[in-house]
Amino acid sequence: MATPIGPYSPSVRAGDFIIVSGQLGVVDGALVEGVTAQTTQSVANLSERLAEHGATLADVAKTMCFLTDMSTFAEFNDAYVAAFGDHRPARSTIGVAALPLNGLVEIEAWAYVPEK
Repeated sequence: MATPIGPYSPSVRAGDFIIVSGQLGVVDGALVEGVTAQTTQSVANLSERLAEHGATLADVAKTMCFLTDMSTFAEFNDAYVAAFGDHRPARSTIGVAALPLNGLVEIEAWAYVPEK
């Protein structure tokens, strides 16, 4: 697991929910290039955090997505759909002034996985 760049937990279980902090398009500590690649890698990193709790992308009920440039929404959306496949969690997408490491995309998620 990548080391968080701030004082937070990358993911936590809260009852039946797994909450994953915002994931950037980072590999080995460096951002990948472009909106499509960052979106794809953000979802891959999200998937890794979920797997640490025995969950998958199919368990995601809600995502919150952040873009530094809303004019890239269509490109982001295409990459997001490709990464999530047929699964369509509830989603909000918000334009922001900046993201850590000068990222273009950040995605956080809530997954529902009942405790056994």
